[in-house]
Amino acid sequence: MSNETAPASPVRSGPPRWLRPLGARLAFLLVVFVVFEALFTPLLTTAAKNPVTGLLAGVAVMAIVLVAYAKLVSWLEERRTPEIDRTTMRPQLIRGTLIGIGLFCATLALIFMCNGYRLHGGSFGDMIATFGMMLGVATIEELLFRGVLFRIVEERWGSTIALVVSALIFGGLHLINDPTAFWGALAIAIEGGLLAGAAYVATRSLWLPIGIHLGWNFAESGIFGATVSGSDTTVGGLFSGTPHGPAFFSGGGFGPEASIWAVLVGGAAAYYFIRTARKQGTWR
Repeated sequence: MSNETAPASPVRSGPPRWLRPLGARLAFLLVVFVVFEALFTPLLTTAAKNPVTGLLAGVAVMAIVLVAYAKLVSWLEERRTPEIDRTTMRPQLIRGTLIGIGLFCATLALIFMCNGYRLHGGSFGDMIATFGMMLGVATIEELLFRGVLFRIVEERWGSTIALVVSALIFGGLHLINDPTAFWGALAIAIEGGLLAGAAYVATRSLWLPIGIHLGWNFAESGIFGATVSGSDTTVGGLFSGTPHGPAFFSGGGFGPEASIWAVLVGGAAAYYFIRTARKQGTWR
């Protein structure tokens, strides 16, 4: 018999003991991605003044935050990250983007039926720049709210509580754009927070909610030139537009997301994904 001993397997360097509890892990990741959003959002807005830099900045920010998410979650939780599996990226991202565009177009069609929006000329270059900006923004926010907040809260308390908590916080933070727009924040919690969270549960992939978020925001600002979530930092799009008539139908100065139609369309889509998740057994 040989006296040689087998080489020792490499020791995995996991997180320190204080970062292992769920609460500490959640707090750590939330701080990291809030910092990312605070750093990268102004960069994306500035870069979007030019279509080339806007598109390049969006792709670069998307890549940076995805790599950071994969590395940090793998280290903290000592697991792979199938929620951002590259093999499902293309089909889910494309599907989600088309869903987001379609949902916003349906919303705006209903607003048009109420004579609630007027279209004017815009810029093709602004549309490209806005797409780049929204690509970066959608990725950061979905990693923060669905990849970190929703996923870790769900781990402890289940899908229902995670959906409600993440949606309310997602909507509430939009009060930063307009502190008086409580209805707008609630509307975004329903049509954005519930929808993205439900899409994640139905697929267990972050690509679909990233795509839906991107498609909705791109159609809203990049195609139809509307205000996004009460923000005054939007660049513009293929068209420019102004709300008309009662804010209940048009969304007013906050943008179409504060329209009752957006709530109904987004809420219906969220309900569909919740039902799908329950049927598939992915609801926890």
